[in-house]
This record gives sequence, C-alpha cells and structure tokens, in this order.
Amino acid sequence: MQPASLSRRPSLPHTLRLHAALLLLGLAGTAAVWAQASANEIKIGVLNDQSGTYAAATGAGSVIAAKLAIEDAGNVLGRPVQVLAADHQFKPDVGAAIARRWYDEGVTAIFDLYHSGVGLAVQDIAKSKNKIVMAEVNSMLFTNEQCSPNGFSWGTDGYSLATIISKGVSDGKPTSWYFITVDYTAGHSTEQEARKIIEAGGSKFLGSVRFPAGSADFSSFILSAQSSKAQNIGFIGGGADTLNIAKQVREFGLAQMGQRFVPFALGSIDVPAMGMEVAQGLPVAFSYYWGLSPQAEAWKERFKKASGGKLPSDQQADVYSEVFHYLKAVKAAGTTDTVAVLAKMRELPVEDFFTHGAKIRADGRLMRDMYYGVVKAPSRMKNPDDLMEVVKKFSGEEAFLPAAQSKCALLAQKK
Repeated sequence: MQPASLSRRPSLPHTLRLHAALLLLGLAGTAAVWAQASANEIKIGVLNDQSGTYAAATGAGSVIAAKLAIEDAGNVLGRPVQVLAADHQFKPDVGAAIARRWYDEGVTAIFDLYHSGVGLAVQDIAKSKNKIVMAEVNSMLFTNEQCSPNGFSWGTDGYSLATIISKGVSDGKPTSWYFITVDYTAGHSTEQEARKIIEAGGSKFLGSVRFPAGSADFSSFILSAQSSKAQNIGFIGGGADTLNIAKQVREFGLAQMGQRFVPFALGSIDVPAMGMEVAQGLPVAFSYYWGLSPQAEAWKERFKKASGGKLPSDQQADVYSEVFHYLKAVKAAGTTDTVAVLAKMRELPVEDFFTHGAKIRADGRLMRDMYYGVVKAPSRMKNPDDLMEVVKKFSGEEAFLPAAQSKCALLAQKK
C-alpha cells in the first residue's frame, strides 16, 4: 500500500497536460501584450531606392536619419514609433503597392521616395486614404498641377535646381547651354524650368539629348554636347550617373575646349566618390551641408557614428527634418489623426538643426533657405570632410516657384 502523500500525486500525463495548459495561457497572454503594443505603435515608412543609382544618397541612410529624428523627438504621446523601410526599385507600380499596403496596415506617413513617378503615385494614394506623404522629388507636378493637401515637398525640385545652378554658374552674364538629361519625368521637368530661366536671363538654349537612367557609357551624349559648342554642358541626372559622366567628360577634355560641365544634382556625398581632382570647381545646390554651422557639423558626426563612417547626403538630412517635423506636429495635435496633424504641420514653423523658421506653403512646398556652393580644390581642403565653398544663400522665395506662377488649386484658394 502506497503512502497517502504518494497516492495523491498527479500522474505524469496529467502533469504534462497541466504544464501544456499553463504554457498556452502564457503564450496567449504574451500574444495579447504584443498585439496591444503593436496597436499602440506609431508606424511610419521610409520608401526609397535601397539598391540602385540613388541608394547612396537615400537608401539605408535615410532610415538612419529617420531614427535619429525619432530619438530627438522624445516622447510622442507615450507611444513607440516604428520605422518600416522598403525599396521601390524605381518602379511606380512597386512603390504604389508598398504604400497602399503600408497605409492599410496603419502607417500614418511615408517619407523620402526620391523618385518623381513613385512620388506622384504615392501622393495620389495618400490623398485617397487620407494619409500623409513627405517627399524628395524634383518633378514640378508634385506641388504644381497635381498638388495635394496630403503631400509635402521638402528638398530641391526642378525649379529650384534650375534657378540655383543656372544663376550661380552664369553669375548674371549671358552664356550658352546644351543639356544631357535623364529620360524620366523629373529630368524633363528640370530641363524645362532651366530653359525658361536661362532664356529669361539672356542666355541661349542650344539643344539637349536624353539618356536612360543607369547608363554606363555617355560617349555619344558627350559628343553631341561637344559639337553644340555650348559654353555650359548641363547634366540633369544624379547618383551613379553623375559619377560616371563626370569621369568621362574629363577624359574627353571638354574643359580644354572651353566648355564647362555643369551637373544640376551633384550631392556633397558624390564628391568623395568622384574624387576631388575630378569634382573640383563643380557646382552644388543644397539645403544641408555640415559646413554651414556647428549644429550641422555635430549632426554629421552623429550620422557618421550611426552609419559606420558614411557622410550624410542632403536628401538624408531632409528626411530627418521631415520626420522630426511630422512627430512634432503629432505631439502638438495630441493625436495621429491626419486632419489634426496636417493642420499642425502647416501651423508650426519648421525648426531643426539646419532649418530655421521655414513655413509650409499651401501647395505643400517647404519654403526653406537653399544654397549654391562650389567643390573645393584639393589644395584648399582643411580636412577630408571640407568639400565645398558656400557661395550664396537663396531664400525660399528666391529659390522656389513663385505662388503667382503656380497652377496648384490649393494656392489659388489662398489668393
């Protein structure tokens, strides 16, 4: 006969069933906590080129910039902020599908894009779903004919690039131009704006040729520009395309023939990749450069530490500014409700480490200061990051399309 204490002990199968039940209850409780935490998150998305021509200027660096903005924003309604990231592959249909899914899954705002076709597609989706998009796009359609109350343009656009570069290079003197232009919407838009501006200033437009993005060989395009005998060869493209053509232009000896190579979208981070010997003297239009202030320099160092030593691009700094302003508006509104946040975004001045007192116009254009600079000669560099000489500041009113010339219906309502 067994002792009473042993006779009351549960059988092994019963013990296992009890443990399994407790485990399931624990997992269910954990899942409920996860679901609650997920529902409580503020979700934002960074949608850009993660692997192609513009990956260095945007890509993973824009995600880092967004996370730095979240860090600096501090407590946002007591809720965690999650950043989703995806590659739109330069395809509007791919970008649109990602944006639609993100918005449906609770993403409140999408940032960066840096592709006009994708930007215009996402802006339409944001408007239809009453969400927010803050973009880096050069097509004037974004804030002009196809402007939206849900869309914001934060960096350069076709008009500002054309204005800053053409006026900076010409310095008020009549000259002649020929363009090598990337064959997509933003390229066409920038060339169109540049032509208007240079002709209004008394300069001559001698023609243009189009190239496909991602070209490796620019020899035929350079020969066309060379035969035009234009004093300035404007290049409208960016990223790896700019690096490739700059080296080939040097090989063709255009400078020795009295022709100046003028890239319209050269970025500060393109300069080290190009090499200072090749890049010296080239013009740059930008909103952010670490040499502008101690605060801009300090942010560069933070970014370098977070990115493994990489310099931040103009676009990545703009993504920081976008996310920081959006989260500030959410805090001020006390909600992520789109209508309330949009109102606060327009009401509050944009203020961060490199943007001061800038206001958002009714068409979604951030009316910020812009700059014209020139790449330094290697002999004038004080350190490896001392890349540019800042030549001139343009106010937002000088840099961007005047409201009176816009076709945006939102601006017409304000007149």
